[in-house]
Amino acid sequence: MKNFIPYGKHWVDKDDIKSVEEVLKSDFLVQGPCVEKFEKEVCKYTGAKYCVAVSSGTAALHLAVLALEIPAGSEGITTPNTFVASSNALIYAEVKPIFADIDEKTFCIDPKEIEKRITKKTKVIVPVDFAGQPADMEKISAIAKKRKIYIVEDAAHAIGSRYADGSYVGSCKYSDLTCFSFHPVKTITTGEGGAITTNDKKLYNRLMMLRSHGITKDPNNLKTNPGPWYYEMQFLGFNYRLSDFQAALGLSQLKKLNGFVKKRRQIVNKYNKAFKNLPNLITPFEKEGVKSAFHLYVVQADFKKIGKSKKEFMEELKNRGVGTQVHYIPVYHQPYYKKHFTLESKQYPVCEQYYRGALSLPLFPKMSEADVNYVIKTILETVK
Repeated sequence: MKNFIPYGKHWVDKDDIKSVEEVLKSDFLVQGPCVEKFEKEVCKYTGAKYCVAVSSGTAALHLAVLALEIPAGSEGITTPNTFVASSNALIYAEVKPIFADIDEKTFCIDPKEIEKRITKKTKVIVPVDFAGQPADMEKISAIAKKRKIYIVEDAAHAIGSRYADGSYVGSCKYSDLTCFSFHPVKTITTGEGGAITTNDKKLYNRLMMLRSHGITKDPNNLKTNPGPWYYEMQFLGFNYRLSDFQAALGLSQLKKLNGFVKKRRQIVNKYNKAFKNLPNLITPFEKEGVKSAFHLYVVQADFKKIGKSKKEFMEELKNRGVGTQVHYIPVYHQPYYKKHFTLESKQYPVCEQYYRGALSLPLFPKMSEADVNYVIKTILETVK
């Protein structure tokens, strides 16, 4: 059997290793200059005014919602087709998650479904840029502005993606805050890590304190100032800091981001061409003008017509050396959500239909041409 090809994998080269090694030999492993440099480069790339680097994408979402100071008992609307962190972040902030069904083509949250679920309690919308394709942020932004609702854009999949107007995801053109993840399977990595971008200085200042125990040393913000040693914990925060050696890896990875996106899109184009005539497999849709970074390559398979269950199909591919995954199990299927919220699958028919056929195929820059060709050959033989 050929060497196993996973659905996703990081790319770390000698330049990345050298960058981390330099920090490990320096005077600062944490709370040094590298984090601020990384934040500035993220701003430069996305076009946002401010960036706060944190320990994970989940931490980014948590702090983004907290920074808005939404009253406990409020509601936040998000998608069920996401990793649980998107809605968990609302719960952490004592905001009730309300799910809106997804668009049948993009699999991102459907703006029309958002409007149906808005109440007087709705204070925030958390759209997810699924698989790298931005949600319909222009429409969502218009809905939110009309009702004075905040937007926290979950762009964990979408660093390097562009909206139809050419602006980058993370610019916060259509959101109050945008959150990124730098987990190893994402487009760039810091090991674990994340970031929040915003154009609002007040939110930025609050985020800076929230990621470090709610503490400030800024003389301009202190209630009193007896001396240079003094600091104040002004509200309850967290230790969500990113280390300097993680930031060094991020800085090195950012230099390769455009190359990573280009390689991902090349693989996607090759897959699309190979699979376009398969009657039982639908390739990913990309809206006109949008440029997805393609964190994931998700097909819709008609397993009944193929004559195999999803489990059988995935196991056959695994046995032949091709790794696959399902992104995602709808959040309302999770035992915790069933226990604490009244949610029924029939409320989300598009998401249910999507979940039945969803399958993520291998997609990462380190794939060789032989790897891509082998995946194509194996899929074509397995679908028959």
